[in-house]
Amino acid sequence: MEHRTDNIANHDHAARAEGSYHYGLVKRAIAAIDQHKDGPLSLEQLAQEMQMSPAHFQRVFSKWAGVSPGRLQQYLRLGHAKALLEERFTMLETSDSVGLSGSGRLHDLFVKWEAMSPGEFARKGEGLTIYWGWFESPFGPALVMGTEKGICGIGFGAETGEAAAMGDLVGRWPRANYVEDPAMLRPWVLAAFGADAAGTEHAPLYLIGAPFQIKVWEALLAVPTGHVTTYSEIANTVGHKKAVRAVGTAVGRNPISWLIPCHRALRKSGGLGGYHWGLPVKRAMLAYEAAKTGL
Repeated sequence: MEHRTDNIANHDHAARAEGSYHYGLVKRAIAAIDQHKDGPLSLEQLAQEMQMSPAHFQRVFSKWAGVSPGRLQQYLRLGHAKALLEERFTMLETSDSVGLSGSGRLHDLFVKWEAMSPGEFARKGEGLTIYWGWFESPFGPALVMGTEKGICGIGFGAETGEAAAMGDLVGRWPRANYVEDPAMLRPWVLAAFGADAAGTEHAPLYLIGAPFQIKVWEALLAVPTGHVTTYSEIANTVGHKKAVRAVGTAVGRNPISWLIPCHRALRKSGGLGGYHWGLPVKRAMLAYEAAKTGL
């Protein structure tokens, strides 16, 4: 499928149009930090690694994350996941409290959310029209898909490549009818990536998955911004203590990345674990949220 990339930012939201450029810088910064084993880099050293002037480097990173490059470097380091686990670990609710009726726990961003029935899921999207479009985001090009009921898919192409991201999401619901219509999705996308400063738009979700997957994804929705949890904690929450591997698989199959925050799931050791759209994207998301929440 051919596609055009639509900016999530227009008119009042023009600053968001630089999302992919910023993510490219974050990706390069992660590489530079990882290669430097002798402690933090100074602003001047990191700017030199990025082939930018210190002033310009500080300006663009502060615009992306709202913090200085030095502070952002702390969030981007591999050890930050362990620090999050120690300082911002979230105990989830017990399985008795998990259910699709528990919408009161959900972020105010979502006016509503609902899940496809098991029978509908088994039909692999047959009879369903899914609208799609490419948008700029703080984490690179984002492929957003949605039905008339809400967003059903978000994938990121910065690490996997855009063709692979498209193939991945389409392959989940191969019998659906796909229609390119970024204009239909744009209000939800503005809300999803925080570009709707007025707060007048929302991003309803339509979850397409097997019942066990949906239980796992719902547990993820209970993890607050800037906090993290573990795969084993999620397994305990959904009533399958020993099914950590199955939980990890369900987390990885989450079709609505960022909004269903699978990037907030870590290993008990403090390791990052996996991420379907690439670990640099996961690290960038955790750093972005840590910066926004002031950790």
